[in-house]
Amino acid sequence: MEKQDLDLINRYLEVDPELKRYMEEHLEFERLLEEYNRRPYLTAEESLERKRLQKLKLAGRDKIEQILAKYRKEAKS
Repeated sequence: MEKQDLDLINRYLEVDPELKRYMEEHLEFERLLEEYNRRPYLTAEESLERKRLQKLKLAGRDKIEQILAKYRKEAKS
């Protein structure tokens, strides 16, 4: 994430429960994906789970981006 995005997240994290939830999920998905990425070999099931986590992480990132866009728009007003 860009520094500007991280600044916005830090500013609104404690006052926006939705943003906080998506950030916590994002960090958890990132942690789980790192575990899969460290493995030299994945079973078919693990590979599917890794793909599922990647999609969930991306969907969460999109939601975070929507929330940040709302705050950017408010800041310009």
